[in-house]
Amino acid sequence: MSDNNAKSQRENRDLFTSKAGFILACIGSAVGMGNIWMFPYRIGQFGGAAFLIPYILFIVLLGCTGLMGEFAFGRMTQSGPIGSFKNALETKDKKGGGLFGIIPVLGAFGIAVGYAVVVGWFIKFLVGSISGEALNAIDSGAYFGAIAGPFGSVMWHFLALLITALILLLGVSNGIEKVNKIMMPTFYILFLLLLVRVLMLDGAKDGINYLFVPKWEYLSQPKTWIYALGQAFFSLSIAGSGMIVYGSYLKRDIDIPNAAKNTVVFDTLAALTAGLVIIPAVFAFNLDPTAGPPLLFITLPSVFKLMPFGRIFAIVFFISVLFASITSLMNLLEVPIEAIQSNLKLSRKLSVILVCFLAFIFGLFVESGDVLGKWMDFVSIYIIPLGAFIAAIMFFWVIGIDKAKSEIETGSKKLLGSWFNPMAKYIYVFLTLIVLIAGILLGGIG
Repeated sequence: MSDNNAKSQRENRDLFTSKAGFILACIGSAVGMGNIWMFPYRIGQFGGAAFLIPYILFIVLLGCTGLMGEFAFGRMTQSGPIGSFKNALETKDKKGGGLFGIIPVLGAFGIAVGYAVVVGWFIKFLVGSISGEALNAIDSGAYFGAIAGPFGSVMWHFLALLITALILLLGVSNGIEKVNKIMMPTFYILFLLLLVRVLMLDGAKDGINYLFVPKWEYLSQPKTWIYALGQAFFSLSIAGSGMIVYGSYLKRDIDIPNAAKNTVVFDTLAALTAGLVIIPAVFAFNLDPTAGPPLLFITLPSVFKLMPFGRIFAIVFFISVLFASITSLMNLLEVPIEAIQSNLKLSRKLSVILVCFLAFIFGLFVESGDVLGKWMDFVSIYIIPLGAFIAAIMFFWVIGIDKAKSEIETGSKKLLGSWFNPMAKYIYVFLTLIVLIAGILLGGIG
């Protein structure tokens, strides 16, 4: 891409106006359901505190290679995956990069379709907590089952996409950036309030032991390392899509390594806080710390029923997870929106309406919990890791590791060390391939 062309695109492109706004948007994308319902379960499943060793190792490694790479790739090309991949191959006088870029766009849209349904469930449970309906239900499982069946939450699903669309219609700086500046700090404050209350419950200590007493023998099991890699990979939203798009809205003076570091730190803090809120609460009332939607939509409402002032804490909880899920959904939907704007030259308004309408129509057919699980598994196992792998090849191999490193360092106060080249070009690319292969063999690892 010529300098004049890149300059023209920057002048016409809505950008993040501040470093803090960009970092909070990236944290908003990264902090989602994987942190809240899967991370606590994985810790307990694979050795308590012992699981944190490979998890922290992988999240740091992925953050300082893949996450920085996706930010820089988007900023360099001023485009999402379609334009970025196209530009990469054109540097080698090759065509067809845009076709490869369609893969991560479809991956982001596919996850957004299912994610919107889950956001609808959170809205339903928030409204039910405010009215008392959710906590007064005799059977929490039946209450959840009523909306998790075929076409069971059409109104709530529609409302989730409507709220997100209204934010996205405001654009990057006035919509995505400003809303993340409000929602993400609020999420952490609300979760900290919940944490203080939960730690005061009788029996909470058993939950803390479940989470953090190390079972060192698990470190000798390959599955512990594979699932830690998967948890770190999906938690950071590395997919060759959303983080490239957010990077494309970056100014040249933004410190990418610092932004990636903050995303890793606050994403990990969110996961640990969620674990400390959910698991001790579940143990305090002798319930089962199951993974997935049942933990949030069946087990926790049962906890709130038994907890003094449980209705208040239910409202706080569902507001906080709703904020976390909407900020993630914004990032997922922004990928196809950017693709349509940039490649079909439609207005932002029309692009947002079209993408959200299609997400709603497709989502109608995956509202059933069983279908939704299969849909999300397919996209996350096959498409998301493939998109990340292709993006890694395009940036670190086709563009070239030296150019990639130089782009990451632009705007940074410190230069990257000699460790970066082999870590990004070989180890990171190999790990994305492992995520793809292991996910297929094990039926999903994130």
